Amino acid sequence: MRIVVALGGNALLQRGQKPDAELQERNVDRAVAALAPIAREHELVLTHGNGPQVGVLALQSASDPHLTTPYPFDVLGAQTQGMIGYWLLQSMQNHLPGRQVAAIINQTLVEAADPAFDDPTKFVGEVYTQEEAQRLAAERGWAVKADGTGWRRVVGSPRPQRVVETRLIRLLLESGAVVVCAGGGGVPVIRDESGRLRGVEAVVDKDLTSSVLAEALDADMLLVLTDVPAVMTDYGTPQQAPITRATPAGLRSHGFPSGSMGPKVEAVCRFVELTGGAAAIGSLQDAAAILRGEAGTVVTASGSYPDPPAEGS
Repeated sequence: MRIVVALGGNALLQRGQKPDAELQERNVDRAVAALAPIAREHELVLTHGNGPQVGVLALQSASDPHLTTPYPFDVLGAQTQGMIGYWLLQSMQNHLPGRQVAAIINQTLVEAADPAFDDPTKFVGEVYTQEEAQRLAAERGWAVKADGTGWRRVVGSPRPQRVVETRLIRLLLESGAVVVCAGGGGVPVIRDESGRLRGVEAVVDKDLTSSVLAEALDADMLLVLTDVPAVMTDYGTPQQAPITRATPAGLRSHGFPSGSMGPKVEAVCRFVELTGGAAAIGSLQDAAAILRGEAGTVVTASGSYPDPPAEGS
């Protein structure tokens, strides 16, 4: 099968961990160990998050006295694609000796008129007091909003329309390579009046980009891997229960919040509705079991999928 795996940011940096390079490399190696069995049997495209990493680079750039202005977010996104892509590339090569692995920096096309640019909602970077945030907004042209008890910078999160390098990714797949791409949702770009690509100050949701890419590549399955074993009803309460099988309509009916599970649910539902393929959400360590139908939340047009074997069989 041709499988697109969207790797959550927790695979690189778990909650509460410091963003040290050595620690992240160890986390990456554990993630790749869970994915290597899939890569041995199937064509694999691996995408990844970059939230903590782009926040670190943004802070460093904003604090560098040698810079006239901080690096824009499209440039920071490209930097994290290179850094994380290198870690994933090297680890995958070590786990699959002799297998070709390609990590590429790619662009994601968004619409210049996307309303998300006029109503930025994606929190990035560190937390400030209201006074600090408003001062920085005036100095640097940022948009800032309250985030709990603090204030943070916000940028637009336009919907991905197409991964610009899709044809290249397809060629690499057809040559037998494992492909690492679409890091952080891809570098957001628009086409200007002359038809030229230009980076924009935005962050694209990596799960939605993965869905768009999986569709364009004619993938058989989209796996969205995170730090929970399955999509839960009544999450965080004593009544929480896993959803093991679902249709797109059935999964959407639960109304998951936009700030957490919502984009993942939208990504898998969109892929199933447009392609008729299968998609799933679950834990990274359960990746192979999810593929067999033994774990996670599996979404198909009919709501059915190969069921796990009965106990004792």
